[in-house]
Amino acid sequence: MSDTVQPTAEIAGGPPGERAPGSKPRRWLRTAGSLFVRQREATVFVVAVLLIIYFGFISSAASAFFTHDNLVVLSQYAAPIMIIAIGEVLLLICGEIDLSPGFVYTFAPFLMHYLIDFWGVPAIPAILISLLMGLVVGWVNAFLTVTVGLPSFITTLGTGFILLGLVLTTSHAFPASIPGPAVGIGHWLGTYAWSEIIWAVLLTAIFHVVLIRTRWGLYTVATGGNKLGATEAGINVSRIKYGNFMITATLGAFAGLMIAFQTNTIDPSSGGYTPMFYAVTAAVIGGTAMLGGVGSILGAFLGAAVLALMLDGFTVMGISANPLDIILGAAILVAMIANVQLARLREAGRA
Repeated sequence: MSDTVQPTAEIAGGPPGERAPGSKPRRWLRTAGSLFVRQREATVFVVAVLLIIYFGFISSAASAFFTHDNLVVLSQYAAPIMIIAIGEVLLLICGEIDLSPGFVYTFAPFLMHYLIDFWGVPAIPAILISLLMGLVVGWVNAFLTVTVGLPSFITTLGTGFILLGLVLTTSHAFPASIPGPAVGIGHWLGTYAWSEIIWAVLLTAIFHVVLIRTRWGLYTVATGGNKLGATEAGINVSRIKYGNFMITATLGAFAGLMIAFQTNTIDPSSGGYTPMFYAVTAAVIGGTAMLGGVGSILGAFLGAAVLALMLDGFTVMGISANPLDIILGAAILVAMIANVQLARLREAGRA
């Protein structure tokens, strides 16, 4: 008996020197699958697709899920979470966190209202000053955290309470109407049906490129991954953290203005901890490490989509608000467990 190993093609009955039929497609699929699984965003993408399938085709409310009105509502759930999550990703990668964007979110529309209705500032400068206020809050957060040395959790908790107190004191806890001169501009920021999600996609694309393709993104990852090494390599770690705190607070201000225009009211009960916690959750579900050094803007975008799908889907199904948080919390834990297990497989070289 000959010990010569026959070519695969001959064993399969094909001409010598040819590959077995279907080997190329199978190899391509294996390669594509392996590349997909290695992506940090893979798990949350699969979860988002499964939720779309369930709510759109399987659940009792499937017929209502893909209607125009519900898709608009879904996009409005997702957009502010996506926008604030961008800044939280940058800060979490740096090893910091910001609890104040939800309160900047609340204060920015009131500041616009005061500037226009009480002090006669034109609409565009008033909106820009409201966004600039976000930069100032971010700078204060950075100063107290980076320069003074307070933990960012405490710093941003304090500034958040100050902003909330300012809103409740100056507004007497009453909502206000959108100033007339700002209504036209508001169409582009939040009044039109799809404007919020368009802004969210645009900002996600910009900051995704910033994180993975620019020196700022490289320095952000280096700052969170190894602060001492980054400093010794000549990176101005303080400057990176200052910048990311300012970006995060400004995005919070922008999201607050956007939602004020969308709801056509300036509400002192909007914002607060809820959008901030959703944004941090979206970032973590999307693969951003709480301890710094690793993160994904695209993953946070998908994480926010997952949260919005659950919030909207359960509402469309008519699930009571009382157990909704239980379901949401359980779903978040399941998504995170899947993320952790996939990360372990990547580290073990099996995925």
